[in-house]
Amino acid sequence: MILMKKKLFLIIYCLLWLSVTHAQGVDRSSSFINDSLDVYVNRALTKWRIPGAAVCVIKDNKIVVMKGYGVKELGLANKVDENTLFMIGSNTKAFTATALAMLQEERKLSLDDNVTKYLPNFKLENKAAGEQAIIRDLLCHRLGFKTFQGDFTFYNTNLTRQQIIEKLGHMKATYPFRTKWGYTNSAFLTAGEIIPRVTGKSWEVYLKENILAPLGMGNTLALTEDMPKSLNRTVPHTIVDERLTAIPYAQLDGLAPAGGICSSVNDMSKWVLALLNNGKVGARQVIPAAAIQATRQAQDIVGSVHHLNGETDYELYGLGWFIQDYSGHHLIMHDGGVNGYVSSVTLVPQDQLGIIILTNTDQNEFYEALRWEIMDAYFKMPYRNYSDAYLNQYKAHAADEQKVNKKLRDSVALNLPPALPVVNYTGKYYNDLYGNMVITPGENNDLEMRFEHHTKMFVHLQPLGGNRFYATFSDPVYGKTVFNFTFQNGKITSVRVKVADFVEYDPYEFKKLN
Repeated sequence: MILMKKKLFLIIYCLLWLSVTHAQGVDRSSSFINDSLDVYVNRALTKWRIPGAAVCVIKDNKIVVMKGYGVKELGLANKVDENTLFMIGSNTKAFTATALAMLQEERKLSLDDNVTKYLPNFKLENKAAGEQAIIRDLLCHRLGFKTFQGDFTFYNTNLTRQQIIEKLGHMKATYPFRTKWGYTNSAFLTAGEIIPRVTGKSWEVYLKENILAPLGMGNTLALTEDMPKSLNRTVPHTIVDERLTAIPYAQLDGLAPAGGICSSVNDMSKWVLALLNNGKVGARQVIPAAAIQATRQAQDIVGSVHHLNGETDYELYGLGWFIQDYSGHHLIMHDGGVNGYVSSVTLVPQDQLGIIILTNTDQNEFYEALRWEIMDAYFKMPYRNYSDAYLNQYKAHAADEQKVNKKLRDSVALNLPPALPVVNYTGKYYNDLYGNMVITPGENNDLEMRFEHHTKMFVHLQPLGGNRFYATFSDPVYGKTVFNFTFQNGKITSVRVKVADFVEYDPYEFKKLN
C-alpha cells in the first residue's frame, strides 16, 4: 500500500511537472508572439533603419500572427499592411522547383531528364557536362559554377531569357561538374524555361494558373515589370553614403524563375499553409504531396552553419530550398535578396511551424534574426536578442567599409595624376562573357564607364594615382571600389571591374579594343 502510494505520488508529481513545463513552453512562445513581437519588431525597424516589414507566423495550420509594420516608403505615411507587395527575390526558386516537380507528377517530364531533351541548344563550356546535365542539376546548384558566378552579366540587365541561357554556355565552370555546390541563378532561369517547352505556356502563366490562382494568391506578381503598376506596394531602399535612400526597382524578368516574384505576407501565408499541409487547401489537393517531398529531398552539401547559440549544424540543398538542422528540428528554408529587399521563408514541418518575414531595405539582417527568435520561442529555448547581436556585427562591418571609403576619398582629393593622360583610358572594352563596355572622358581627370547590358547605370571613375581609379556605381547596389587598369608599352590593355559581393564575388577583366 505504501509502495502504491509512493508510485501514485510519483505519477502525480511527474504529471504536474510535465504540465508546468508544457505551460512554461506555451508561455514562452505565446508571450513572445502575443506580448513582445510588436515591440521587438518596431524597435528593430528603428535600430536597423528599415522603412517597412511584414511578418506572418503559422502554427498547427493556423495563422498566429499576420501584420504589417512601418511604411511603404521612407518619408511617407503609407503604412504597410498584410496585402502590401514586397519583392521576395530568391524565395521565387521554391515556386519554380515545385512547378517542375508538379509536372513530374503529371508525367510530363522527369527531373532526371537531360536538359537538352527540352532545350536542344543548351550547352555548357564543358561539353560533356552540358550533354549530361539533368533538370535536377539546374535546381540544386551543382553545375560546377561558383556562387553568384555570372550574375553581374545576368542580373538587372536588358538580356532576354534566351540570351542569358546562351551566355551561360560560355561561362567557364570554376569546379568540375557535380563536384561542388555553387548558387547559380542562371541555372534556375534555364530550369524555368523548360516549362514552356512542356506545357506551351510561359513560366509566369503556368505559375499563375497552377499555383498562384489555385492557392488564392491573387495579389502576387510573377514579373517585376508589374510591380510599379500596383497600388499597394513598397518601395525598395538601401544605404547610400550612410543615409537610407529609396532606389529604383530591379528589372529581373530576364531571371524571373530565379527571383522575380513580388508578393504580400497574406498571399505568402497561403503558400506556406499549403506546403505545411502536404499541398492541401481544405479538401482540395492543389499541389501533389509527392511534388512537395521531391523539393525537400537533399541533393547536395552546402557546408556547415554556425548558429549564434553555439551550435554547428549541417546545411544541405534540396530543390529551391535550403535544408538545415537546428536543435533537433528539421528546417526547410530560403532567403531572398534583390535591390532594396531581403526576406525569408522558413518551414518546420515536424512542428507545423511556418515563418514569413519581408522587408524593404537590402541593408538589414533583421529578417534573419527574427526567424531564429520566433523558432527559439516555439522550441522552448532561451531568449537571445538576435537582432542586437546581428546589428553589432553589421555595424562593425559597415564601420570598416566607411574607413576604407574615406581613405579612398581622401586619396581622390590629393588630385594624384593617372599614369597616362586620361584620353588613353577612353574607348571601347570587351569581356567574353559580358560583352561591351565604353569609357568616355568626364570633368577634370575623371572618367565615365557605361555597360552594354546595364543601360541605366554608369560608373564614375576618379584618379587615385598611377593605374588606379576610385569607382562609384550610379546604382548603389553595385557598390564603390577600386578599378585597376593594366598597360603595356605605354598603352592601356585592360581594366579589372569588380561589383559588390551582393551581386557577384569575382571580378571581370575587360580588354581594350584597338
